[in-house]
Amino acid sequence: MLRKDFRMLKLEYLFENYELAREVLAFWEHDEDNLEEMLGYFRISSNAVYPFTREGRVCFLRLAPVGEKAETDVRGELEFIRYLLKEGYPALRPVCSLSGEDMVVADTGFGRYFACVFEKVDGVEISEAGYGREVMYAYGRALGRLHALSSGYVPAVRKQGHKEILEWIRRTLEEYGGCREALTELAAVERELGRLPVTTENYGLVHYDFEPDNVFWDEGKKECSVIDFDDGIYCWYGLDLEQVRDSLAEELEGEQLEKAWRDFQEGYACVYAYPEETRELLPLMRRFVDLRSYAGLIRCISSVTEEEPQWLEALRGKLNGIIEKLEEGFSETCPAAE
Repeated sequence: MLRKDFRMLKLEYLFENYELAREVLAFWEHDEDNLEEMLGYFRISSNAVYPFTREGRVCFLRLAPVGEKAETDVRGELEFIRYLLKEGYPALRPVCSLSGEDMVVADTGFGRYFACVFEKVDGVEISEAGYGREVMYAYGRALGRLHALSSGYVPAVRKQGHKEILEWIRRTLEEYGGCREALTELAAVERELGRLPVTTENYGLVHYDFEPDNVFWDEGKKECSVIDFDDGIYCWYGLDLEQVRDSLAEELEGEQLEKAWRDFQEGYACVYAYPEETRELLPLMRRFVDLRSYAGLIRCISSVTEEEPQWLEALRGKLNGIIEKLEEGFSETCPAAE
């Protein structure tokens, strides 16, 4: 499913590369007997992810070209995950390489890649577990606890914050020909964000992608485990809440949506403050996310390969359609912002 928030590699990196995966997996202990079958279940979006087993347990190799990521962001992500695990938070667990590193910068026959491995978490995706009261309450509680832990987190390696993202959006719009309305919207959003208070209670390292396919419900433990901290940034906690609200709205409607969102908010508020000021931030957070998505998409489709396969042509067409809708949205919000 294509969501409103898009952080994809350039299209040239969306092809499977089993040879690359095998080359990098040499840095980690892994089972060989079922490797060919397991690698076939790969997925590629903002990273290339290849499943494999290690002593029978499912793990995931995550790869990203060095030019597509900032090393400090990757190291900052891993540091935050280690902090969460130390605090007993049910996050995915990194697997150290044979040399004892949780990230390898691999020089391969296909270029340099950031490589990490994570164990599969228990449970099923929230989207598969359903959206009943018990699940939604635990889902909200997991985000509230994450924000509570983030509010007391002091990193050694700091990931990017919203100001760095705004600057990246600006550079990307200029480099890849973003529309005039997007630049106007960027200026408006930047002004509004600049007026917001920044405190340890409302601002910290957010997950950014706390959506139903990144949160797993463990029926036995009656709790949620969380994966994919890759896109986390320093921002207002309302951003995570808006992402959840938006993702639920894509799956549910009417009374079912209202109930699921209400149950989620109750679970969140039971462990972390959810004041009216945070609720009021959600529309502005959506505008910020839409700008980041738009910049990522125009950068993504700038990549052109010879004799593109039919699936890639279809994807390019779909992404162009989303770009057009985002541009229409900017045209609608810009006059109001002025």
